[in-house]
Amino acid sequence: MGILSILFLSMEKKSFTYEEIKQKLVNYCVYQDRCHAEVEQKMREFLLIDEAKEEIMLYLLKENYLNEERFTRSYIRGKFYIKHWGRNKIRMNLKQKQVPEKLINKCFDEIDDEDYRVAIKKMYDNYYAKHIDLNEYQRKIKTIKHIIGKGFEYDAIINSIEE
Repeated sequence: MGILSILFLSMEKKSFTYEEIKQKLVNYCVYQDRCHAEVEQKMREFLLIDEAKEEIMLYLLKENYLNEERFTRSYIRGKFYIKHWGRNKIRMNLKQKQVPEKLINKCFDEIDDEDYRVAIKKMYDNYYAKHIDLNEYQRKIKTIKHIIGKGFEYDAIINSIEE
């Protein structure tokens, strides 16, 4: 068998039964919290009719495999405490995932205000210390720009470094 025929075989889509697709989507949600948009995107891979999509989506919601608030809270915690993103960057990424603004605002209580302040201060001190070749003003501006780039708010940065 030549390379072209192997490539062609690997490009063929395998067909699944409704129950197999449903189970694959359950596994997809169990592996990691997902938002509605991610599940809908995954469903597109299976070329389902609208009624089947709705039925599976309702099943995932009813059985609590899919929970937008749980996803949002988990996402916020992970992006702040592991990736060290600020609220602005987290909010922007959640909006790209079509999470409602109201839900985003409700779930931001996952970030402790003191932890947020300490994270900014630590980030500021670490980045500032790396740029000894610049004068005081340039170091401060460059450091603030870096932290803004991580999604932190200007006012929060200023408040944290002035303490």
